[in-house]
Amino acid sequence: MDAERGKHEAGAAEVAEGEVLLPASGNASGERLGGDLAGLDNRDGLVVFVHGSGSSRHSPRNRAVATGLNRAGFATLLMDLLTPTEHTSDERTGRLRFDVELLTNRVLGVLDWVSGRAELNTRGVGLFGASTGAAAALGAAARRPRAVRAVVSRGGRPDLAPERPEDVHTPTLLIVGGRDGEVLQLNENVARRIPAEQEVHRVPGATHLFEEEGALEQVGQAARAWFAHYLFEPSATSS
Repeated sequence: MDAERGKHEAGAAEVAEGEVLLPASGNASGERLGGDLAGLDNRDGLVVFVHGSGSSRHSPRNRAVATGLNRAGFATLLMDLLTPTEHTSDERTGRLRFDVELLTNRVLGVLDWVSGRAELNTRGVGLFGASTGAAAALGAAARRPRAVRAVVSRGGRPDLAPERPEDVHTPTLLIVGGRDGEVLQLNENVARRIPAEQEVHRVPGATHLFEEEGALEQVGQAARAWFAHYLFEPSATSS
């Protein structure tokens, strides 16, 4: 893995801020995923956003959190999980948005893309997942512990991750609305089984979508603190 990373760094491609095209693992049509890359002038790490079911990289909640991370010194990459054709099909069937194995492989493909980009591959990488995207983020972190230093979940379904919680060795913050009772219980059950540093952060009075006044700001504050702590420290799994 280290030799492969060195190879990527030696001949890494340049990448520019703005809209980018990303690999769509498992897609035979040649279509790619859309992405939005911001904050390249910031040197404090890269946070990749993995949106929830039925959403896209244009999720207003994720974009609000990403803007706060940019202002705090992080680069961010908001990615689509489905190609345009898949998204159109999924709007009719709702099937692909719950294919967490597919979504996890899409995140892994983007992590490989990041490792081949000179502007990105020297940064500590964190994943920010929402809903089913949080399950995909945890699955990717379990499979690539050297590539992911921290995970943050917003209103996530970590119980749907393709890997067992015991296989997650990446520091994980699970942010849940205090009034999102069922999801809160699911997150607490998963957190108890994660062997890495973990925390369930309850946002008082918030429901699943954090639409209450000030709730999303609290999500952003908690995420920034978690990433600030873990993206600047040497990864415990990289030794």
